[in-house]
Amino acid sequence: MRIAVVSLFPQMIREALNIGVVGRALERGVFQVDCFDPRQYTDDPHRTVDDRPYGGGPGMVLKVEPMRSALRDAMKGLPPGSRRIYLGADGRRFEQSMAREACAWPGLVLIAGRYEGIDERFIEQDVDEQWSIGDYVLSGGELPALVIIDAIARLMPGTLGSAESALQESYSDGLVDWPHYTRPQALDGHEVPAVLTSGDHAAIYRWRLRQALGRTWLRRPELLEQRGMSDEERELLEEFKNERARL
Repeated sequence: MRIAVVSLFPQMIREALNIGVVGRALERGVFQVDCFDPRQYTDDPHRTVDDRPYGGGPGMVLKVEPMRSALRDAMKGLPPGSRRIYLGADGRRFEQSMAREACAWPGLVLIAGRYEGIDERFIEQDVDEQWSIGDYVLSGGELPALVIIDAIARLMPGTLGSAESALQESYSDGLVDWPHYTRPQALDGHEVPAVLTSGDHAAIYRWRLRQALGRTWLRRPELLEQRGMSDEERELLEEFKNERARL
């Protein structure tokens, strides 16, 4: 898969992607990321990419021409069917299901906004979708671009050491993750739950599912409403609630 990022700060993207599992996946050619700086598509001495907003007000607005030129160059290196995504606070909230969907695309361009945003005519004419990583305001779209690249890359075969890892993570089944433990078995008077050392894989499965359902009920109940539950899952959630009530 090929990903392009249109950004005024391409070094921020490149440096952050050089570490961890995503960095190793890039080295192995699992996917490719190219950056395009709109400043390189200006013709004035100051490389101007922004201007004052019509109607007045604080801040500056990114101009159409350099953004469009950078986007066109980015699209030249991508296969047909690639999508153009503008990253802004008012976009559709990015979720795991969108990462899975995007992972199947031939390519995509992530367009990082800055300042007060981009001239609306660019969004109307040159963008396929608008995405946001949450209901808050950031200085620019570079951090959201990195979040989205990381989420997508983890789903690509060859990024993680085990393909099963991506299948068992939070939100992969519409639930938050269960608790995880490692050695030592006893720490500060607290023991690892006995079921995890029992070797009973069926019991471990039920315990993990029960914990995931319970944590989702406690922390993100709206996910359960959206997802629904099987009869077994309802039973396990009731067990979790009963155990919690006895504490």
